[in-house]
Amino acid sequence: MLDKSPAAPAVNVPNDLAAHWMPFTANRAFKKAPRLLAGATGMHYITVDGRKIIDAAAGMWCCNAGHGRTEISSAIAQQAAALDYAPPFQFGIPQAFELASRIAELAPTGLDHVFFCNSGSEAADTALKIALAYHQINGQGSRTRLIGRVRGYHGVGFGGTAVGGIVNNRKIFGSLLAGVDHLPATYDREKQAFSKGEPEYGANFADELENLVNLHGANTIAAVIVEPMAGSTGVLPAPKGYLKKLREITQKHGILLIFDEVITGYGRLGYAFAAERYGVLPDMLTFAKGITNGAAPMGGVLVRDTIHDAFMTGPEHMVELTHGYTYSAHPIACAAGLATLDIYRDEKLFERANKLEPKFADAVMSLKGLPNVVDIRTVGITAGIDLAPRPEAVGKRGYDAMVAAFHDNDLMLRIAGDTLALTPPLIVTEEQIGEIVERVGKVIRAVA
Repeated sequence: MLDKSPAAPAVNVPNDLAAHWMPFTANRAFKKAPRLLAGATGMHYITVDGRKIIDAAAGMWCCNAGHGRTEISSAIAQQAAALDYAPPFQFGIPQAFELASRIAELAPTGLDHVFFCNSGSEAADTALKIALAYHQINGQGSRTRLIGRVRGYHGVGFGGTAVGGIVNNRKIFGSLLAGVDHLPATYDREKQAFSKGEPEYGANFADELENLVNLHGANTIAAVIVEPMAGSTGVLPAPKGYLKKLREITQKHGILLIFDEVITGYGRLGYAFAAERYGVLPDMLTFAKGITNGAAPMGGVLVRDTIHDAFMTGPEHMVELTHGYTYSAHPIACAAGLATLDIYRDEKLFERANKLEPKFADAVMSLKGLPNVVDIRTVGITAGIDLAPRPEAVGKRGYDAMVAAFHDNDLMLRIAGDTLALTPPLIVTEEQIGEIVERVGKVIRAVA
């Protein structure tokens, strides 16, 4: 006789979910039908009930080399056994200097100094603070204004939230920082719909910076911060020529340009950094996520020589920059970072992503014409699929798609409102791309 009793769960499942207030999550809905994960390997997560879920999100844009990389976990274990923690203020560890050197080698020439932190949010706030301090020590203390962009995302610190431009991330937190303004978003569906790579139209959006300069005065503006590809808002690639035009305008007016590459760094667009793809050298570049393949929290800011050297004055025993974190350059994070960079190099994952980009774009574009698909954008190994919102509940179609993907189609994807974002690990195969796209098609039909 067949045993029809319920299968034992793969791991112990908590019977009370109330205590954990989850971040960026619809807590009440989640706790009615939890999406609980117990393991991960390669391209898949394993649920608490033993199902394999194909990861079309690289965790959260961070597991670029896939899951369960023993090279990274072994490095973490060895480092934890040898040195679990060392204070980063006034003391150092060899691994931090080695990792900084290797990151600087990957970056465009001129971005030769690395300031470590623990997340993309901290990286954004660090870069903004460095910009303000730089102008202060250069005798331009009037340069205090920070410029972000509509639909931009720069984490959840006060600085990053203030320069960010996603409405729901800002509106309940009051005035945040004073002296902040925003460039317009670079998206125009009427002229850019169903673009592969950088849209042909849209470089003119950068011209708005001249209007902000005229409005506020160049001598009041410290920095402009933008993502080369706005990821969290639903994948908005920079239009052709847009970033170069921004660089020209900022240089003309003595304004620092910061690239937020927390998502685009470490191979997502087929290069170590998007700055290389677009041939634009910013003054600072933030990174996180892919630096450790998501295995340990780490972020940082790459800084141009001219900015770094401006701080290296005064008595040598004095602190040059009064900023940092208890866990800056944490030994375990440094070990994870070094092991991750080895994988990227040895498996040529950046080059692999570059070669795979056209096939990924073609596969995702095959979803055009399905119910409620109003736009698809692709760049690198990333895609955004806009679904028409339900008139009575904006964002509900996207939410239902995420739930249907996980529970009914063994697929993890990310959502931004009614946009589905596909950002698989860079180890994804052509066969797996086909599998992901097939399942996304089923999801789109299910929420029609």
